[in-house]
Amino acid sequence: MNGDTEALRAAVRPVGALFDLVRDAKVVLVGEATHGTHDFYELRARLTERLIDECGFTGVAIEGDLPDTAALHRYVTGATDGNADAALEGFRRFPTWMWRNTVVREFAERLRARNAACPPERRAGVFGLDLYSLHQSMEAVVAYLQRVDPANAVAVRERYACFDRFGDDPQRYGYATEFNANDSCRSAVREALRVISERMGSYATRDGIAAADEAFLTEANARVAADAEAYYRTMFAWDASSWNVRDRHMDDTLCRAREHLRATRGGDKVVVWAHNSHLGDSRATTMGRQGEVNLGQLARERFGAEVRNVGLFTYDGTVTAADDWGEPHRRMTVNPALPASYEALFHTIGPSFVLDLREPRVRTALGGERLERAIGVIYRPQTELRSHYFTADLAKQFDVIVHLDRTRALEPLDAVEPASTADLPETYPSGV
Repeated sequence: MNGDTEALRAAVRPVGALFDLVRDAKVVLVGEATHGTHDFYELRARLTERLIDECGFTGVAIEGDLPDTAALHRYVTGATDGNADAALEGFRRFPTWMWRNTVVREFAERLRARNAACPPERRAGVFGLDLYSLHQSMEAVVAYLQRVDPANAVAVRERYACFDRFGDDPQRYGYATEFNANDSCRSAVREALRVISERMGSYATRDGIAAADEAFLTEANARVAADAEAYYRTMFAWDASSWNVRDRHMDDTLCRAREHLRATRGGDKVVVWAHNSHLGDSRATTMGRQGEVNLGQLARERFGAEVRNVGLFTYDGTVTAADDWGEPHRRMTVNPALPASYEALFHTIGPSFVLDLREPRVRTALGGERLERAIGVIYRPQTELRSHYFTADLAKQFDVIVHLDRTRALEPLDAVEPASTADLPETYPSGV
């Protein structure tokens, strides 16, 4: 339980060694202990660029909504012009700073420049994994069909009209169906997805890779609508249902993105950017004991040895976060990690390092379960133990970890949080 610090010190590697520890994988899941840390985003961006340039990775999949990420994908692959600021304009759902920040903007510009020097079949894309965009995704599907299949657009729009009586707030739909299952739009969105999926093959072959990408994004948006309906229908249940719907959707979307990249780019290697809570194997955490699954577990089960689960951790510093859901973001001071945590253990070892948790000596030296911190888009330092810590067995949760002892806050593009297009509840632990 105490951990063998001397053995761990002997096993640490420089942060730059991370690339060599993941380069042979096909799915590199790179987590973060907080959503608002500059150092995590910067490390992840630079690692991803090397994997694309040196190892043939063809995609980046992020914990972001599909319609917003689609605009970024079009920009970095050269399908649209403009600049990175315009490509990131769609990220208007709280918390906007997760993707509207200086690191992502600079990464987008560098990826676009890199892609411009490559033929279309070698241009790396960016894909959204999340499912909060119910109405946006339905609108994107109909808009696409109006261009390529107007008759089908009318039929799909009629099916999606099932949601009209609930207004723009999907929580209202979830609340209504919790008490009256007959109000469910499940059959409507499932039938729309079936019809669209049947015709995607003909849409995808219309005009090269750009058309194939648009067909893929349209079918993916139809799947978002179907899975978001299930998410909001289960969000008021007193169990792990809605969390599991969300992460199973991420897993399915990642799998389909790999299939699409294999068909259009000839390779299916992908880097995933999300919170540690989504990417570390949930079976090794409190989450798993509560019946929750996550993308890290599901990817391991689906892809096996092709996966490398990487967790990023910090001891203290500053973070960009909000006091509560939908409130303005601000720069906050991160409390020093609690003494019984992995972060406190790492603080005694060194300022920055990598540990390969697959090494038997490292697994033994970690000494079993202890506390682990997770800060999402909300940070509550006054109630940190209750709000941000859970128990985990790190050696089973991740393959590799990076510890950066003192980190600094992410820099949002917006000084003031823009008005959100949706009002969603926070997710455990605290908005991840």
